[in-house]
Order: sequence, then structure tokens, then C-alpha cells
Amino acid sequence: MIAKITKGSCFAGAVKYILNPDKSAEILDSDGVRINKIETIAHSFNLQAELNTRVSKPVGHISLDFSKNDAHRLTNKLMTDIAQSYMQKMGIKDTQYIIARHNDKEHPHLHIVFNRVNNNGVTISDRNDRFRSEKICKELTKSHNLYFAENKLNVKRHRLREPDKTKYEIYDAIQEILPTCKNWASFEQQLNSKGIAIEFKIRSGSDEAQGIRFSKNGYTFNGSKIDKSLSYNKLNSRLRKLNPTQSKQPKEIRKSHSANLPNIFGSQHFIPNPTNQQKEKDDDRDEEEIRKDYYNSLNI
Repeated sequence: MIAKITKGSCFAGAVKYILNPDKSAEILDSDGVRINKIETIAHSFNLQAELNTRVSKPVGHISLDFSKNDAHRLTNKLMTDIAQSYMQKMGIKDTQYIIARHNDKEHPHLHIVFNRVNNNGVTISDRNDRFRSEKICKELTKSHNLYFAENKLNVKRHRLREPDKTKYEIYDAIQEILPTCKNWASFEQQLNSKGIAIEFKIRSGSDEAQGIRFSKNGYTFNGSKIDKSLSYNKLNSRLRKLNPTQSKQPKEIRKSHSANLPNIFGSQHFIPNPTNQQKEKDDDRDEEEIRKDYYNSLNI
């Protein structure tokens, strides 16, 4: 189970989408709105949103997607229970909402539209909502014994588009050659033979490597953004375990590499002590990678 959260300003558009007949939509649950037709639902939402006109985007829209492996278990009742639990844990309560299931895809999924202005005119907080959502999704997945595609092995490669296609080509190449590499020299050599270049990020004022990037087909990715296991520190630790006698820093690679490839990092990329704001941005990108991996494993 995974969630995608968006916000907007048009209730009519959101309601029209989740109740689209082409999606074989069916309403599972609602509260505080007149559900006889799309126009009356949107009108109900708009009336309450007027209680707090300072909220520029009163439309809350969340999709909950499940694996096709759980399709036989996910009855309307169970999906409704999960959606209600999710909303409660997210603090989406005392407000209008509508929950609709779509039946146009192989994997089960539903949509929630809710009013970010609650019944008392108070704004429902969206602080750290994506981080909280990820944690809650994992909790509900575990508590309901649902399937979760946790790694890139489940991603359907043939459905990928750029730049994801190249990113997974790099990932697969590294997984193939890494067990045979005992040092950075052989690692780089084998990657180069597959058309993949690497470059190290050097700590400012020293020759100490602290990061790595991979390039192919005109695309460049930080190692940790391809997969957390491909950060410089984790790769260096892996190679040292395979060959304990190698030096801690890949000096021979760094010198030869910097002479042959442009510096794609630049000093502006060095952040000696990331601020909390930067850490939140990094965590946000990590969550986005998890979400993309899961969606790529579904038949969307």
C-alpha cells in the first residue's frame, strides 16, 4: 500500500475525476456532502471551504494504491476500513470527505477527496504529511498483512521511461558486476565497459571522497538516488569487505578519473553540515524514490 497526496483549489474537478464513469468508479463512503450528483458534492465542499478563505488550496486529494497480489482480499469493506484508518492517523477528521474505488486497473486503488477546512473552519494541518503518510502506509500494510514491493527487483523494466530507464540500467549493471569487483579500479573498469562513467565528490579543502555519481546516456545520478545501497560510503564498505587490503580511499581512481572526466559536482554541491531543511529535502526525495519504485511495480 502506498499513498499519493496532492492539494488543489477546485473541488468540482477533483470530484469529477474520482467519480469518472470511465474509471468504473463506485462510492465507498462519504460524510458531510450531498452525494446525489457531482455538482451537489462540489457545492457542499465549497460551502464549507468558505469558512476559511485564507486556505488557497482547500482540496485534499489522496490516492491509496495496493498491489495486485492483494486483489482477491481487498473487498470494498476492507478498503473502506483501511481508508478510514489512514485518515484518522493522518489527522483528517471532523471534515467532509468522499471515498471512491476505481476498478479500471489491474491493481486495486481508491481515491479520497476531503475538505482541508474542517467543520469548524479550522485548517487541517499538512505539516510533514508525506513523511507521516509513508509511516502510516507501512503500519497499515503490516497490520493488514498486505503485500509491499520493497525493492527494485519487482519493477517492470519494460514499462520505464527516461530518465528512470537509464537509472535502472545503471542499477542492474552495478548489481551484476559488484560481486566480482575487489577494488575501485576494477569497479570503474567494468562500469566503463558498459558505457557507465563514475565521478567522486570530493570534500572541500581535501582529497577525501565523500560522494559518487554515475552517468550514462546523457543522464547523471547520485549513487544514493539510484538506490540507498549505492551511496559512496556503502559501496566503499562493500568493496573493502571483498578486499580488506585495499586503501580506504580510492586514490588511484580519483586521480585518473578527474583527469579524464569533467567535474560534474562543482564546489557548490559540497555541504559540510546539512541543515534540517536540507535533510528534509533529502528525505523527501528518498520517499519519492520509494513511491516511484512501487508505482513502477504496479500495472499502471
